[in-house]
Amino acid sequence: MLNILILGLGQCGNRVLDAVNHEAFGSGGTFAKYYSRQKFPASVQTIAINTAINDLKGLTDTLARDRFHVPHLHGVGANRTLGKKVFEDNKEMIMSEIDKRGSFDLIFIITSAAGGSGSSFAPLLVKELKNAYNAQIICIAVLPFREEGSIFMQNTAFCIRELVEESPNGILLVDNQYLKKYAGDIKSAYDKINTTVARRILFLIEALNSEMLMVTDLGDLKTVMNGGIGIGTMGYYEAGKEGTIKSAILGSFKPSGLLFPTNVYNEGARAMLIIKGDKKYLDLDLITKTVEELSTEVGQVFKGVLIKKGRPKVLSLFTLNSVPELEKLYATAADAIRFEMGKREQSKRQLDDAFAHIEDLEPIY
Repeated sequence: MLNILILGLGQCGNRVLDAVNHEAFGSGGTFAKYYSRQKFPASVQTIAINTAINDLKGLTDTLARDRFHVPHLHGVGANRTLGKKVFEDNKEMIMSEIDKRGSFDLIFIITSAAGGSGSSFAPLLVKELKNAYNAQIICIAVLPFREEGSIFMQNTAFCIRELVEESPNGILLVDNQYLKKYAGDIKSAYDKINTTVARRILFLIEALNSEMLMVTDLGDLKTVMNGGIGIGTMGYYEAGKEGTIKSAILGSFKPSGLLFPTNVYNEGARAMLIIKGDKKYLDLDLITKTVEELSTEVGQVFKGVLIKKGRPKVLSLFTLNSVPELEKLYATAADAIRFEMGKREQSKRQLDDAFAHIEDLEPIY
């Protein structure tokens, strides 16, 4: 059985982690966060890390002992420069909290790329974890709504660049802008996105720790995440009554099931497919043929088949050769930074012009 650590950084990462714990608790109830009722499909440790203590207090399904407050009043105010300093000042304390949990084979780091604590901590934490553990490190980075403001856009741009520079085993993107399709009010949209991400993480963990007819393992995951530019996303599809296993597999490649906008057939590098369902629905010859066909279009495709009750469900995990949508985001971030710089320079000039009126004068009392 794999030893797995899931770290949720900052408000966004904490909330996705809380959704993971909620799914693992099942019907834990009001007092779930005070006692251990998790039913993870593996040996899983979770830690929510944040500088904002109120965000930690607001978690409902994460055990009190799994919430770690990094002392800095009530957050870093979306200031990544400040966040980096806070991390360095408390690095030994953070790593000590992680070390207490044992050794790990796989570590997930979940964070918003846009905020303060999470986006500033994540690249630095990748560096520390690589030095401390011989584990695969997968970052799940959440991209912001584009209208959230210039600070969040610039944070995203620099956070993703720094994550790539620190070279985790892979970066999986979740795009809030793309997932607006969930609609409803903002809180409901966030809750649905968090739950969607949580369920996919647990699906992957379950598969990596199960006996399968066709096997995918941690080595396959590493090979997939090494593909392309090391950046990817996840897809999902659940077959309906009339659907075939082939349509379910192909459905997991469709834009409607992805967490980040991409054309897998044009931009995909490598993929992992995990197919779960009742044996009567799983035609192994058709699965093999479908995967072979896909491999000619999207690169090497690894497959795993997990026998469980119910109609087929397919989780797909991709790495990409190119990310045009991310390039658009960087262009938007650059425009936002230049706009802010222009406003700041204009404001300084106006202030200098105002002060010029009294340049040769002294106060008279």
